Amino acid sequence: MSGSNFFLDKSDPASWRALNGLAFKVADAAQQAGVPRLVLELVNVRISQLNGCAFCLDLHVRLAREAGASEQQIAVLPAWRETTVFTPIERAALTVGEAATELPGHGRLQTEMSAARAVLTDGQYSALQWAAVTMNAFNRISILSGHPVRPRAAEAGDRGAGQEAVGSPA
Repeated sequence: MSGSNFFLDKSDPASWRALNGLAFKVADAAQQAGVPRLVLELVNVRISQLNGCAFCLDLHVRLAREAGASEQQIAVLPAWRETTVFTPIERAALTVGEAATELPGHGRLQTEMSAARAVLTDGQYSALQWAAVTMNAFNRISILSGHPVRPRAAEAGDRGAGQEAVGSPA
């Protein structure tokens, strides 16, 4: 990214703080409703995948791992409907997150949300919808601002920046 990015969050710190305040309220509501942190982070990662937000993916994949997501769950998240590695609540939460991000036509939206409602309590359903709305807002701010993803020190099993894979041509 060029040095000419217009960082929306920096241009209006009061609005940025308000959005962060909403995120804290939503996280509290989710906790009160019994939505595990892992479930919220899987939803955050999936929404960020759908929106193509590199900054949020970098952040929330790390947070999902810290919350207990397995490498397998992270790896297959784009195809979660085709696997059995997610619990019923994780599947319902991912349904809500995708629906709030893609806003499919009314019939499909109603069908998908009804299926999620069969698994979730009212509090969980509400908190997950608010979490999806909030994550979508964060994605849009990061994408519009061009928030950079900075290299971190190599993590276990990762190749560091500039390192070549074993057996790759020089």
